[in-house]
Amino acid sequence: MSLTTLKAIHLLGVVLFLGNIIVTAFWKTLADRSGDLAVIRFAVKATNWADVVFTLGGIVLLAAAGHMMAPAFGGIAASFWLKTAYGLFIATGVLWLAVLIPVQWKQARLLSALPAGATVPAAYRRLALVWAAAGSVATLMPLAAAWLMVAKPG
Repeated sequence: MSLTTLKAIHLLGVVLFLGNIIVTAFWKTLADRSGDLAVIRFAVKATNWADVVFTLGGIVLLAAAGHMMAPAFGGIAASFWLKTAYGLFIATGVLWLAVLIPVQWKQARLLSALPAGATVPAAYRRLALVWAAAGSVATLMPLAAAWLMVAKPG
């Protein structure tokens, strides 16, 4: 596969991955702030599905194409920018798997047990704060990785 094709696949992965994590965070936060159980319930379910389709799809494209392109740039160990970007990408994945996904599932389970029109419980709100904090870090790290990929410093 040509380097140009791999770059295009990598870029598609970036768009899917970063686009989903940024847009999903925006509309889930707005849904949480609405206080409307039906809206929040929908946002949590949609977030979980969007993560499976777009975040995971982006991760697969990014990882596969990025790993295949690495030798063309001297390999992972040979360059600071590539090694650091890999580290940020892996750290983001660990945060996503260890914190964000479990919190989203807990939120979905918590809301599914409530009758229509119920008040959103304080436990959900606490989880939403954890999700927002971890999500902010999980957004900043891949943005930094994207900058490293473009700037290729040192």
